[in-house]
Amino acid sequence: MRSVIFKKFIQIILVVLILSSSVFYIASSSALLKNSRKDMTYTLRAMDEILDYSDNLVGEIGDLKQTLSENQSRFTIIRMDGNIVADTLNVPAASLDNHLDREEVKEALEEGTGTAIRYSDTLKENMLYVAIRSSRADYILRMAIPYSGMKEYLMLLLPSIWLSFLMAIMYSAFSADSFSKSITKPLKEISQEMLKVNGDYTDLSFETYQYQEINIIAETTTEMSKNVKEYLNQIELEKQIRQEFFSNASHELKTPITSVQGYAELLESGIIQDEEQKMDFVRRIKKEAVNMNHLINDILMISRLEAKEAEVLKSDVRLSILVGDIVESLKPLAASHEVTMHVDCKPLCIYANGQQMKELFGNLISNAVKYNKPGGEVWVTVTEEDRNVIIHVKDNGMGIPKESLSRIFERFYRVDKGRSKKQGGTGLGLSIVKHIVNFYHGTITVRSELDLGTEFIVKIPIQGKMC
Repeated sequence: MRSVIFKKFIQIILVVLILSSSVFYIASSSALLKNSRKDMTYTLRAMDEILDYSDNLVGEIGDLKQTLSENQSRFTIIRMDGNIVADTLNVPAASLDNHLDREEVKEALEEGTGTAIRYSDTLKENMLYVAIRSSRADYILRMAIPYSGMKEYLMLLLPSIWLSFLMAIMYSAFSADSFSKSITKPLKEISQEMLKVNGDYTDLSFETYQYQEINIIAETTTEMSKNVKEYLNQIELEKQIRQEFFSNASHELKTPITSVQGYAELLESGIIQDEEQKMDFVRRIKKEAVNMNHLINDILMISRLEAKEAEVLKSDVRLSILVGDIVESLKPLAASHEVTMHVDCKPLCIYANGQQMKELFGNLISNAVKYNKPGGEVWVTVTEEDRNVIIHVKDNGMGIPKESLSRIFERFYRVDKGRSKKQGGTGLGLSIVKHIVNFYHGTITVRSELDLGTEFIVKIPIQGKMC
């Protein structure tokens, strides 16, 4: 990259030098021509004033030959018809061609002054011709000098030109090298810093460079490294969650399977002869099978909610009817725990999946009942506010320790493992609730104090028109 920048920089400088030299040459040539024409015109005007047109013009011109020959100049007097009257050349005027077709003569006849540059067959070199029409007689006065433009000065200026050109190239090369270093050095430092990271993307630190664009690259690289670190941490966390999930799922399934296997082996061995005890074993096997079925169904529901790819059938769900049915089904459980339930549900209807709403309310209310204390109460409130369904499930039971509040939505997490096992359930209820709330782009918060109770607050946006 550095060599490319260096080469490009030198190329640009060379092009600029060539262009500037060309412009200087053209401008100088134009200025030289203009000054020469001006001086020659002034000389012709002066000669027009001093010539005596009534006397011998050939003789007067003859007196000027020596002076003009020293300056390598030629002076000619031309009649209006183009014939030459007198000329400083050492040839008879009558032998010279008619000059009426000469460009400078025609221009002088028309405009009073004429100019031309051409090769002279008589003098065998390029000449600058300037002609004026006399203000005192019917003649054209013309003067000619050898003219090569800037070429005659070029050889004189060439050493200076080459010296300045060489100095400009040397300075440009130095500047190009410094400029390329100023760009490539920060980029090299950034790459070296990234190579030193060795997996810990939070260790990146860059200096503030003179170019804002490079600072943007450094800042973007730092931000990307932080994002990569967060992404890797998230992957590691998800890996741990999956490992815990499979470990917990295996444990939760292994326990009932072991019980079923043990009861089945006792029945198969024939040791148990008491029919009532046999029926008790059968009931226990059936209960464990039901628990395993619930656990598998809960795991499948979480999997579908996490995937978000399975088609979810939605319909109009009347929350007051749904909550009423759930509370009615939980009355035996509430009675066994000596808990009273209070319901205040507005006649709301939302477009959602009925089974998901049933799981959401069922898990929250059943937990409030099961983890309450004798004589406790549960309050269920459903309202609508700012196009959101607001659900409050509150109890005055045992409460949740502060250190456990951040983990209660994890799969298989139990605050009190001993009591949770006694109360039954799969340990996935609140995790399912969290996934359902996320599926509908809602939020769930929890407030709890030990021995005072717990309150869950769910907010679900109402999509489309309320039914």
